[in-house]
Amino acid sequence: MIILIVLVVLILLILVSCIKIVPQAQAFVVERLGAYQGTWSVGFHLKVPFIDKVARKVNLKEQVADFPPQPVITKDNVTMRIDTVVFYQITDPKLFTYGVENPMMAIENLTATTLRNIIGDLELDQTLTSRETINTKMRAALDIATDPWGIKVNRVELKNIIPPAEIQNAMEKQMKAERERREAVTRAEGEKKASILVAEGEKESAILRAEAEKQSAILKAEAEKEKMIREAEGQAEAILKVQQANADGIRMLKEAGADEAVLKMKSLEAFEKVADGRATTILLPAQLEGIASLASAWKETANQIQP
Repeated sequence: MIILIVLVVLILLILVSCIKIVPQAQAFVVERLGAYQGTWSVGFHLKVPFIDKVARKVNLKEQVADFPPQPVITKDNVTMRIDTVVFYQITDPKLFTYGVENPMMAIENLTATTLRNIIGDLELDQTLTSRETINTKMRAALDIATDPWGIKVNRVELKNIIPPAEIQNAMEKQMKAERERREAVTRAEGEKKASILVAEGEKESAILRAEAEKQSAILKAEAEKEKMIREAEGQAEAILKVQQANADGIRMLKEAGADEAVLKMKSLEAFEKVADGRATTILLPAQLEGIASLASAWKETANQIQP
């Protein structure tokens, strides 16, 4: 009875061991009597005991391989160290299992040799500024080389580029000098713009000052012109009033019927005004005696009226 129980337990254990469940994003490579029998995908599977075995469990997810820095030499004989990161995915579990003995070591060595070939055609400055070009070339070369191994290289990135210490010091000095040059150029451009702005401000100030002086002169000239016009108009009005007064006086004399004696008296008054000037020569009228007698008559009349 004990032997029977043991046999039943062994059979159950063997049957349970023959049940295989393949999880998501994985594949099982199955061999039968040492030969490739098939690839199991996701799901429930049964294998023949003692005949079939799972040779390899393959992860179908995209994986990342970070390789240590590799020494490379540029075209201008500068030795540097570059470490790379490879993103790959297994597309054929059978080829991945039987294509190469150690796929990761194979990819690492292939990455190093490909990187040396690409960097060997570039100079130091090109290597430092052409990461995207290097990544593209390496991805294309690795994808073609790993295709027989059932591996798809999706992306390759240069993680670090480490030049020698003396090259780093020279690059730092060069960068410092470049920054100082840019600072000097920026300062000179700022001073130039400031000078231009100051000159433009002085120019505009001079123009505005000249315009103000011009407007002031124009206003002053117009004021003097208006003053002269007002003075001329006043003088003309005064002359007009004098002439009007003279005309009114003459008209009144005529209307009053002034005789010849009155007119002679007016002539004498006019003569008095003429003689009162600065003239050195005085022309006397021919009727001076008549005027003198008329003056005597006016004097006698005045004496008679005074008492």
